[in-house]
Amino acid sequence: MIDLSPLYQTIADLFAFLANTTHCRALDCMQARFMQQALLGLLLLAPMAAAMGVQVVNFRMAFFSDAISHSAFAGVAIGLLLAQDVHLTMVALALVIGLAITSVGRRSSLSTDTVIGVFFAAVVAFGLAIVSREPNIVRDVQMFLFGDILTIGRDENLILWEALLFVALLAFQVIGYNRMLYVGLNPVLATAHRVRTRFYQYTYAALLTLVAIFAVWTVGVFLVTALLIVPAATARNLARSAGGMFWWAIVVGLTSAVTGLIISAQDWAHTATGATVVLVAVVWFAGSCVVAAMRCPGKR
Repeated sequence: MIDLSPLYQTIADLFAFLANTTHCRALDCMQARFMQQALLGLLLLAPMAAAMGVQVVNFRMAFFSDAISHSAFAGVAIGLLLAQDVHLTMVALALVIGLAITSVGRRSSLSTDTVIGVFFAAVVAFGLAIVSREPNIVRDVQMFLFGDILTIGRDENLILWEALLFVALLAFQVIGYNRMLYVGLNPVLATAHRVRTRFYQYTYAALLTLVAIFAVWTVGVFLVTALLIVPAATARNLARSAGGMFWWAIVVGLTSAVTGLIISAQDWAHTATGATVVLVAVVWFAGSCVVAAMRCPGKR
C-alpha cells in the first residue's frame, strides 16, 4: 500500500503556516491526522461531485443520483446480512442499478423519470424489507444514512480508490465533456454525427454511480443529491458559458468542502461534516442568487 504520510505532513505544514501567518487558531484542528485524511478525501470528492453535478443539472438527472444513493441503503443491508464488506456490496448493487436504469431508459418508451422512479421504489423497498427482517442491523445502517467522512479517511485503501476514480473521471471529462453536452441536448442527432452515444451514456452512469457512493460515505444518503446539485446550481447563476459553469462548480465545491470541514471541527460548532459542507454550499448559492438578480433586475 502506498504510504501517504508525506502528503499528510505537507497538509499539516501548510495549515500550520497559514495559521501562523493569519493568526487564525481555527486552523489548528488540521494538525490532527484524521482531519488531514478527511481533507484529502474531500479534496478528491468535491471536484468530482461538482463536475458530475453540472451534467446532472443540465441533463435533469437529479432523481438518478437520488436513486443511486438510496440503493446504497439496500447495499449496506445486504452486506451486513451476508457478513460481507459493505463497501463492496454498496458499489456492486449501485453499479447494477445505475447501469440497469440507463439500459431500461434507452430501450423503453417510458420517460427517464418514470424508469428511475420504479428503480428508486424497488431499492428502497428492498432495503427496508431486509432491515425489517433483521432489526439488529439497523444501528449499522444508520451510519450510512447520515454519513461520516472518517469512513473514507480511516481506510487509506478507500482514499487510493477515490484517487483512481478521480483520474478516470478527469480523463472522461477531458475527452467527453463536449460530447456529453451534445448527447444531453439531442442523443439522436449526436448519434447521427458519429458520437458514441451508448458508450458515453453507460460510462457516465457508471462514473456518476461511483461518485454518488463515495458521497454516501461522506455526507450520507440524505445529502448526496445536495452535494451534486448545489454547487452546479450556484455555478449556473454565476457563469456565462458552459465552460464557466464547470469551473465555477469546482470552485464552489472545493471551497465548501474545506470551509465546511474546518467549521465542523470547531468547539463552538461540533456539527456533522457532510451537513456543514452542504450548508456552506447553500450560502454560496444564496449569494449567487443575489448576483443573478443584479445581472437581470427585470426578472421576477
